[in-house]
Amino acid sequence: MTDFEKRVLKVVTKIPLGEVRSYKWVAQKVGKPKAYRAVANALHKNPFPLLIPCHRVIKSSQNSGGYALGIKLKKDLIKLEKKIKDMIQ
Repeated sequence: MTDFEKRVLKVVTKIPLGEVRSYKWVAQKVGKPKAYRAVANALHKNPFPLLIPCHRVIKSSQNSGGYALGIKLKKDLIKLEKKIKDMIQ
């Protein structure tokens, strides 16, 4: 993985359970505010998609965007995490 891809994955690990952020937000956090497509590509290469929660990254339009393991699973994981968050609060 490139340094950029590693930085993207590190930022994504800091997104709290039950919350989502945009590709643009991640791009800003890694210091490349216009690189949101590169962020999406980096997340697609995520070697551990269930451990590094790339499913928590969505489009700025609030559409889910893509997911290497399928969009349905991405949506299901987000819903499940929101339920878990609500239960533990």
